[in-house]
Amino acid sequence: MDSSACAPTPPSPWIVRHAHLLRPAGTVLDVACGAGRHVRWLQQRGHRVFAVDRDAQAVQPLRDIADVCVADLEAGAWPYAQRQFDAVVVTNYLWRPLLPHIIQAVAPGGVLLYETFALGQASLGKPSNPAFLLRPGELLDAVRPALRVLRYEDGFVTTPHPAYVQRIVAVREAADAQAADRYNLSTHTASLAEQ
Repeated sequence: MDSSACAPTPPSPWIVRHAHLLRPAGTVLDVACGAGRHVRWLQQRGHRVFAVDRDAQAVQPLRDIADVCVADLEAGAWPYAQRQFDAVVVTNYLWRPLLPHIIQAVAPGGVLLYETFALGQASLGKPSNPAFLLRPGELLDAVRPALRVLRYEDGFVTTPHPAYVQRIVAVREAADAQAADRYNLSTHTASLAEQ
């Protein structure tokens, strides 16, 4: 049996690259977490992780390391009303009616790390439904003015696989934030193997 067939999916390089911006030992919400590649990775780094997905079977193994919520985010109510987190992580997921809830879930001083597919992806394969593909600049427009954008990309990537994506790193400024507050955006150069 090929051992790579059972290897866990590594975390997104976008999430790894910007994880240094997360408050140490902070609370992190992973939206539509699936099998939990980011849940596991963030928990191993000392964060208290909250994981939400509609697939009860996929999240079952995460119950020992995360606060798991099984919820249909597209048909049901947002399960974290009035809750905020030090970070919110979303990858490979888009349900436009949730965007305001996701943004509201970022606590003052907290970070949003979001990466998902954009228009153009249909030329490469799935997802191909425009309802699940961001329009040019859409993610950027969705977070402003509530969050301060630190980094944003909208285009084609070749790694870890060819895809059209939009991705953003944004913070909710704390009430006592100063105009001179700056964030370290140095490119994270450590390989995933070093993580």
